[in-house]
Amino acid sequence: MTTLARGTDTLTRDALAVLQPGFTGTTAPDWLLRRLGEGLAAVGLFGRNITSPGQLAELTAQLRAERGDVLVAIDEEGGDVTRLEVRTGSSFPGNLALGAVDDTALTRSVARELGRRLAECGVNLNWAPSADVNSNPDNPVIGVRSFGADPDLVARHTAAYIDGLQSSGVAACAKHFPGHGDTDVDSHHDLPRIAADLRTLYDRELVPFRAAVKAGTRAVMSAHILLPALDPDRPATLSPSALNGLLRAPADQGGLGFDGLIVTDGMEMRAISAAYGIERGSVLAIAAGADAICVGGGLADEETVLRLRDALVRAVREGELAEERLADAAARVRALAGWTLGVGAEAGADEGAAPEVGLTAARRALRVTGTYRPATEPVYVAALTPVANIAVGDETPWGVGAELARLLPGTGTGSYGNPDGAAGGLSAMIANMLEAAADRRIVAVVRDVHRHPWMADALAVLIATRPDTAVVEMGVPQAPPAGALHIATHGAARVCGRAAAEVITGKGAGG
Repeated sequence: MTTLARGTDTLTRDALAVLQPGFTGTTAPDWLLRRLGEGLAAVGLFGRNITSPGQLAELTAQLRAERGDVLVAIDEEGGDVTRLEVRTGSSFPGNLALGAVDDTALTRSVARELGRRLAECGVNLNWAPSADVNSNPDNPVIGVRSFGADPDLVARHTAAYIDGLQSSGVAACAKHFPGHGDTDVDSHHDLPRIAADLRTLYDRELVPFRAAVKAGTRAVMSAHILLPALDPDRPATLSPSALNGLLRAPADQGGLGFDGLIVTDGMEMRAISAAYGIERGSVLAIAAGADAICVGGGLADEETVLRLRDALVRAVREGELAEERLADAAARVRALAGWTLGVGAEAGADEGAAPEVGLTAARRALRVTGTYRPATEPVYVAALTPVANIAVGDETPWGVGAELARLLPGTGTGSYGNPDGAAGGLSAMIANMLEAAADRRIVAVVRDVHRHPWMADALAVLIATRPDTAVVEMGVPQAPPAGALHIATHGAARVCGRAAAEVITGKGAGG
């Protein structure tokens, strides 16, 4: 293991310690290894860094050869947001599916198995689960990433998920504090504003985070959202009122009493970067009470790390950031690293693998409406495809086409986007769909019909023309069921598609 570089002072080491940067490639670049030797204590991994479990294990071993206690973090929610299986789709359904089943023992088992797989690959911090209450059905970025719209349901599953994940030796990170569920703006693109009063905040958004703290979550991730009732000027990530005053303060002072690591959401997201810039935003975040700066989803180079390191050092030297605050943040990072080496490592040894638990959960999460003769001949899958949100990305496959083609060879698939502005519009799109389907039955796959008028219109015309159409809703099932058969999967993970395909073909477990 490389020792800290000679001449690297404590302040600089602390500034590096609070960063959680990303990088490109499937092996660690030299600059990253060098900075680990100088005090960098954490690294964030994304889909671009992973090709297989074996490759990931080699990568994390390379990092640990440089610094044995490095925090290796990942954004692995299962469901729609997966990094381990970014090119195939996840083996685990996401939160909404687990909330639909509402079996906390199942949620714990799913999180436990996901954590076991992460731990096997050398990952010890997961930026999950989402503890957001999806109270706004038009939310463009949370949706199926939430356990649901009921605060108590979200709370009990957040706690179960944290328990399961951390029992595998992987630190959990409840997000996005103080709650991203009541937004109709994606903070990747702009700054969401939540008009809820403090009473609503305490009775709704904070209920799952209170449960997360009680369950012992090792980390909490802040949200880039503005809540004027809490702080009229700064988003939660940069707000002392949100982080020190609400998350850290003891219960008898109206806070949650959290004493673990506070991580920011990605600082290059436009809700922060467009208004403050990542350097100033990072200084303000640490000053407000954050302990770790997540950056690297978009900016993933050495220059970014050096810019942030130097901004933090300069802020201390110029009196804008208290040196004690930076030292405290760095100490919390190192304390979590110590947990992963001690309690965390021991926790992973007490239970065995449960490789099929994700499929079991996906099957149980299905909600099936209507009567439908099982398909025994090839079908045509028409995927009505919205623009993917950045958190999910567009590289992860979704739908039921691949699974139906496996069960019914000769099945075809077509993808159809918003026809507004295209030649012929909706009529031409439906005509193309019917021509491609020919005499095969149609399976229409949709996501969040209620949020996309063009999708609802297309589905109505299609069903009127072909009443035997089966509909698979892989988003939030807010719209009324439609079609001869309607299957709500509560998520678009690969296992959700497999479970739906089993129903469509009548080939269930063992079939």
